Amino acid sequence: MGLFFGAGVLLIILLGLAQRVGWISSGSGGPVDTESESQQIFTCPMHPQIRQPGPGRCPICGMPLVPASAGGADLDQFAVTIEPAQRRLAQIATAPVTSEAVTTAVETIGSIEIDESRQATIAAYINGRVERLFADYTGVSVAKGDHLAVVYSPQLYAAQAEYLEAQNTLQSNSGTTLAAVRRAQEGLMNNSRQKLVELGMTEQQLAELESSGKPQSRLTIYAPIGGTVIEKLAEEGMYISAGEPIYRIANLSTVWLMLELYPEDASHIRFGQVVKAELTSLPGETLTGRVAFIDPKVNTRNRTVGVRVEFKNDDGRLRPGDYAEAKIEIPIGPQGQIYDDQLAGKWISPMHPQVIRDQPGACPICGMDLVPTSQYGYADQPVGTTPSTVIPRSALLMAGKTSVAYVETEPGRFEIRNLTLGPILKDKAVVLEGVKPGEMVATSGNFLIDSQMQLAGKPSLIDPHRLMKKSIRNTPMEVETDQLAKVAGPVGQDLEAMYQAYFAIQSQLASDKKPAENVSQQLYQLSHKLSISPDLGDPAHAALQVIAENSQHLHHVSLDEARKKFKPISHAVLNLASHVRGDGATQSFHQFFCPMVQDGEGDWLQATDQLLNPYYGSEMLRCGEHVRTLTTEAPAPMHQHSEPMLMPEGGQ
Repeated sequence: MGLFFGAGVLLIILLGLAQRVGWISSGSGGPVDTESESQQIFTCPMHPQIRQPGPGRCPICGMPLVPASAGGADLDQFAVTIEPAQRRLAQIATAPVTSEAVTTAVETIGSIEIDESRQATIAAYINGRVERLFADYTGVSVAKGDHLAVVYSPQLYAAQAEYLEAQNTLQSNSGTTLAAVRRAQEGLMNNSRQKLVELGMTEQQLAELESSGKPQSRLTIYAPIGGTVIEKLAEEGMYISAGEPIYRIANLSTVWLMLELYPEDASHIRFGQVVKAELTSLPGETLTGRVAFIDPKVNTRNRTVGVRVEFKNDDGRLRPGDYAEAKIEIPIGPQGQIYDDQLAGKWISPMHPQVIRDQPGACPICGMDLVPTSQYGYADQPVGTTPSTVIPRSALLMAGKTSVAYVETEPGRFEIRNLTLGPILKDKAVVLEGVKPGEMVATSGNFLIDSQMQLAGKPSLIDPHRLMKKSIRNTPMEVETDQLAKVAGPVGQDLEAMYQAYFAIQSQLASDKKPAENVSQQLYQLSHKLSISPDLGDPAHAALQVIAENSQHLHHVSLDEARKKFKPISHAVLNLASHVRGDGATQSFHQFFCPMVQDGEGDWLQATDQLLNPYYGSEMLRCGEHVRTLTTEAPAPMHQHSEPMLMPEGGQ
């Protein structure tokens, strides 16, 4: 029994040794190509940086590795295709690009301050001693005309005595002196009276002096405005000089909220705009004021712009020095008129925006003439907000000055788009150029998509030089085919002859030939002649100038360079042929597009519908697609928004 067991163990050892040295195969099938297997590299579909010489699973996501050569060459320059399994693991999500009216709110903190236009300083007009202060503490409320202080002044007594003496002298000599002497005495009396006015006496005090005929050495000082005493600067018994302040009074029925905004936010603010605020001392209560002043310069120290908001404070609850959280709603879009139902068709004070009237007149506070609110950009009728193209904030990838998003153009195909951005808000971003409403953008997993683009050597976020090329269109050129106009006479004949010269060049490039001198010069001369024709409009002139600029030396350059110049010529010819034809033209033109043309925009026109690629010639002669046929049928009426290619009758 032990002998049989030993023999079995020996047999197993010998079989293992035979497999190790390659005498026998460990599985069914043909012989193992160890050299081929050792050269095969496997990679992860989600993480291409994972590469190893053999099958297995990705150490990052656990997906089975696939041969690196699987899938063949990827000719899609600006996109990657994500398989459903990869998409689930990467948690890629998409959201639509929308077109909507966008507003944002500027939120900031400011402090309540005293309205500078409603302050007054009570000062002495004469040298003297303060005998009595009626408002004897800070914070006391006073009304306009209330007596505030009594000042003793020998100087005032002497000036009153001088005035009374001059008055008595004039009265006693009124019938006996010469006219010249009387006029001199009248002048002396008037000067004496004016001196008392300059020393601070009111008209009522002067009238009392004249009626009593007794000079007084004490002057009562009255409040010029109603308000609150915010500073008490003198004490009873104190000697003061002329001009020295005694009180400072502020009318707190209106206060200011002082804000500091960044210049880009302040540029959207306008005079009279509504501002909502909440004070820390009045939680839960929203106050409404209007912008009264926007600083015309930027503070060089903190790079902000001061904005002053005026609030009504008739009940006195807004205290200077208190803090408030302010919120200003700002519409996003072109700056123009905005609609405010409280300001529509009204008149407003240029100094006090809370003063709003139905009719012109004077401001009751400052006396300035009211101005129409339209002067500050407020419409009389409701104005619709201009919609903006908006993407979710999470769809935006940014690096320096580069901004991109990935658009799912087909299921699983994510195309990189270079974006021109408007304002970036908290949860969304306004896009000026790069995507269209209705397209789907990646909002999650887009960094993994960008990594795939980078590893495949395609344009990506961190390769701005490559990304600049993506701003070029790689879809067929859109033209309006319902606005064809006919031009008669020699101009129409030259136009059709120019198209035929273009077709000759297209055919030569498709045959891998450089453009012949005679046809390139014919194209140049006809396009230059037509570019100054008075029978064609400015849009046609612009297209013809592009053709002339690129065709003048077309026969002098290499074949590759000629194909590069042929691209802008084709775009201009396609645009021109869709709008203007000769009056006797009957031939239809055919638009083709090749997505493989370097840097995109691979459009051209042909006289026949047989595809002949001028950008690649024999290398890829049939690469492209037939986009549309441009016929010479009578067009529908032109849209009002389109600028005509023909000059209007009588135009110069």
